[in-house]
Amino acid sequence: MTTCKVVLLGVGGATCSGKTTLAKHLNRILPNSVIIHQDDFAPPQELVPIHPIHNVQDWDAAEGAIDWTRLITFLKTVKETGEIPPDHRSHDHLNVQKDVPIPEEVKDKWTTKFHSVIKDREQTGQPKVVFGLVDGFLLYWHPEVIEQLDARIFLRVPHDVLKKRRHERHGYHTAEGSLWRDPPHYWEQIVYPAYVDAHKGIFSDGDVEEGELLDPKRFYVVRPLEKTMGEIVDESCRLLVDTLV
Repeated sequence: MTTCKVVLLGVGGATCSGKTTLAKHLNRILPNSVIIHQDDFAPPQELVPIHPIHNVQDWDAAEGAIDWTRLITFLKTVKETGEIPPDHRSHDHLNVQKDVPIPEEVKDKWTTKFHSVIKDREQTGQPKVVFGLVDGFLLYWHPEVIEQLDARIFLRVPHDVLKKRRHERHGYHTAEGSLWRDPPHYWEQIVYPAYVDAHKGIFSDGDVEEGELLDPKRFYVVRPLEKTMGEIVDESCRLLVDTLV
């Protein structure tokens, strides 16, 4: 068992909603922090299921897109030990992402704040804090994954914006190093329907676009189109500070 306090922050939302961008900004601010990419827990490419109707590999339907047993075991291990297992490998560095900067004053303010909070904890004999930033497009589908998270941010971006961003991406690198490119109509036939199906249980009437949160105490919704990245980072840091009180 670990002698430190492990805080796991979920950063969820659809593909191309800005999850990894936000996680990386938080990683630069938070001491003792690491990013855990849900994509790293996809099954080997040869085991990704074939869609029964469209006859292409389906990387998005929740049941087959993630090795859930491996991810849950991994998160529990991090919670128990405060460390990333030494055999873990990420392939996120293979994917190119657009830089979305934040004001230096936001970064400096929260860097100072967290160092101060953690120093105060240490001086009063409280355990060291380790932050795990868990980002994923299916993060809030499996109840055991949700249960491991101490706070949960959901980035809510409209359909048309997501579609445009997805079509502008050059593709996604798999763990094997190959580049996956969406087949024709993949967004309309597979990606977006799978996103809706995986998240309909979070919102009233299953409406991922405008429905109200069914459990607002468990999730914190951010609408990135209505805020700057600096404002989103600011809100996320406020949420994280509350987990340390």
